[in-house]
Amino acid sequence: MQLVVARIGRAHGIKGEVTVEVRTDEPELRLAPGAVLATDPASAGPLTIATGRVHSGRLLLRFEGVGDRNGAEALRNTLLIAEIDPEVLPEDEDEYYDHQLIDLDVVTEDGTEVGRITEISHLPSQDLFIVERPDGSEVMIPFVEEIVTEIDLQEQRAVVAPPPGLIDDRAEVASSRDESGEEPKEKSGEEPKEKSGEEPKEKSGEDSA
Repeated sequence: MQLVVARIGRAHGIKGEVTVEVRTDEPELRLAPGAVLATDPASAGPLTIATGRVHSGRLLLRFEGVGDRNGAEALRNTLLIAEIDPEVLPEDEDEYYDHQLIDLDVVTEDGTEVGRITEISHLPSQDLFIVERPDGSEVMIPFVEEIVTEIDLQEQRAVVAPPPGLIDDRAEVASSRDESGEEPKEKSGEEPKEKSGEEPKEKSGEDSA
């Protein structure tokens, strides 16, 4: 099985290095020196990684046969593709390869359908599920334990507990109106509170009523 593991970015320096947008949870394995990768477009490869290093939080790669900035710049936006065995699973039971997650149905904890995972976006800070909704729109769901509460590969589903407004921008997050459209009324016998929960304070220098 072939999986996209990175996208080549801009050239770095004058010796053929390029920045890469990592799209794998195992860059130390998939993007290690000596790795031979197919490419999209195919005419750009295959490419063999000569060196790799991290600079200012970004992974820099240099490929065999690419020794100057012009050669590096010519590879910009090329996708790097690794061949993997679909039967091989990550060592950590809480980790997943992208191909295991693509096409999973996404549902909330009460069983409400959200959509289907079509892509995994690997960002520096976290991974995101790109989920296609039944109406064709897309929503991005952070792949973090607090939100994605269960991955069930046997049932082919991901269970999520999204915070208000994450998957439905029409959701009432902190509305100041009730369903009738009127402003909420204060409860009888209760004094109004400040947002902080404290009693309203008298203005300095003024007598209380």
